[in-house]
Amino acid sequence: MPQTPVSSDSAQDSQDTITREINQLHADYAERRAAGAPAEDEVALDFAPYRSSILRHPTKDPRHVDPELIELTSPAFGHTDVGPIESDLTISERGEALGERMILEGRLLDADGRPVSGQLIEVWQANAAGRYIHKRDQHPAPLDPNFTGTGRCITDSEGRYRFITIKPGPYPWKNHMNAWRPAHIHFSVFGNAFTQRLVTQMYFPGDPLFPLDPIYNSIVDQDARDRLVAEYDHELSSPEWALGYRWNIVLNGSKSTWFEAEGDEA
Repeated sequence: MPQTPVSSDSAQDSQDTITREINQLHADYAERRAAGAPAEDEVALDFAPYRSSILRHPTKDPRHVDPELIELTSPAFGHTDVGPIESDLTISERGEALGERMILEGRLLDADGRPVSGQLIEVWQANAAGRYIHKRDQHPAPLDPNFTGTGRCITDSEGRYRFITIKPGPYPWKNHMNAWRPAHIHFSVFGNAFTQRLVTQMYFPGDPLFPLDPIYNSIVDQDARDRLVAEYDHELSSPEWALGYRWNIVLNGSKSTWFEAEGDEA
């Protein structure tokens, strides 16, 4: 009988420990709200159950820098115009990607619900087995030679975007023993310059890993967390071909989408 691989991860905290900490922090927030405190719909940068955030979160005041200088040295994704084929992650020169095919659509909106057109949106994700094509990802799950996990598109005049991709699998990470990330897709919205870039994560409805994940739960407000979860859209699904999901990105205002602090990539 095959043996279950034993992680060499040095993290010793159990899932029960992490979950208790998450529940306590959420309960503390609920008490503050009941006492009249305002909603806290931004990520907690030093959320204790997310162990590395204690070391990685900003501890000093931000500094003003020359944005043009940053743009000369910052990375860029692609050096040509965005083509229509780049929004379909399921095809390659060698064949189709493996996994549950899905259609993902949504709109990029401002605080007043107005569409934001002509914006570059990029996505990256793990494959159906929960593995990235990256040398640092040593998760013992199969790589898919026909799936790079990256795509991009430009929003149209109504702020719409559309990707065809594979539903990603959950994967282990080293926050604590037996830690698994819920299935998610990373989104990047560039704005008009690299220094305006915003990054977030989209999740899938009904994921059983939600209550166990300290990254997802570092947003202590339930309504704000819910805005990161896509909706299944049966009308968007294509018969005998792909399931449909819909997810809007709101850039600002009281219903804005949560965006990551620089450096958060799990």
